[in-house]
Amino acid sequence: MKRFAGVTGVVALGVAGLTACGGGSGYGSGSSSAPASAPASSAASSPAGGAAKLGTATVGSLGKIVVDGNGRTVYVFDKDSKGKSNCEGGCLALWPAVPSGSGAPQLTGIAASLVGTITRSDGSKQLAINGMPLYLYAQDAQAGQAKGQAFGGIWWVIGADGKKITAHSGGSGNGNGY
Repeated sequence: MKRFAGVTGVVALGVAGLTACGGGSGYGSGSSSAPASAPASSAASSPAGGAAKLGTATVGSLGKIVVDGNGRTVYVFDKDSKGKSNCEGGCLALWPAVPSGSGAPQLTGIAASLVGTITRSDGSKQLAINGMPLYLYAQDAQAGQAKGQAFGGIWWVIGADGKKITAHSGGSGNGNGY
């Protein structure tokens, strides 16, 4: 009986260790661990030290919106102001900043005059449209999703013209926004 209990304990520890390393998708886990912020490192689909990429895609009833180089929807935050991000800490875990990369961003379907960068409080550079910082939503696990649209009534997708789209997509969106 003691041997069975010892083997069971070892198996349980092994499974717990594998589960901790495996982590599933990481999106929506509610933690601020690496998986939830992982999209930020590749958010703009730029090689290490490369330029960020932005383009457009038609997403559901929202029409043609701005996406990153991986086709993931980008958003603006109503609590930001032109040139300044107010999304920090836990907010960034759910809404990773779109990094600017190095050099001029590669743009497809977006006027270069609309796109710039801001400097975040930690000194990192973030892409912006019309001066408004850009973010991804961690729950948008793949291209073509816009689950963050109208989230908390303060997160919005951006049209190819650089203006936020405030139409509700019928999906997510209650709570305080982060």
